[in-house]
Amino acid sequence: MIRIKRIQLKKIKHFFQTLPRILAEKPFLTFLVILLFFLILSGSIFYKYSILADKAKPEIPGKSLIFDEKTYNDILQIWQERKEKFEAADKKEYPNLFWR
Repeated sequence: MIRIKRIQLKKIKHFFQTLPRILAEKPFLTFLVILLFFLILSGSIFYKYSILADKAKPEIPGKSLIFDEKTYNDILQIWQERKEKFEAADKKEYPNLFWR
């Protein structure tokens, strides 16, 4: 029968309680470990987004882009109406509510 060790929470809790003191006692070693960690992290991000992106060539679809003039003209008309409403708002005079 295989015995499985139980996780001892007291040891883990004690380790995390003493970790700040251990790190403070050896600041140069802590600095080197953190620097190494971030160098590895930044290197992996650079590799993923720069080197792998250059290797993968994008696929160009065979269909060309079709321009829909009717939709374009509808959008231009909507924009023109909005512009006219916006310009009309400057010219409208509102009554003074505080005047007797």
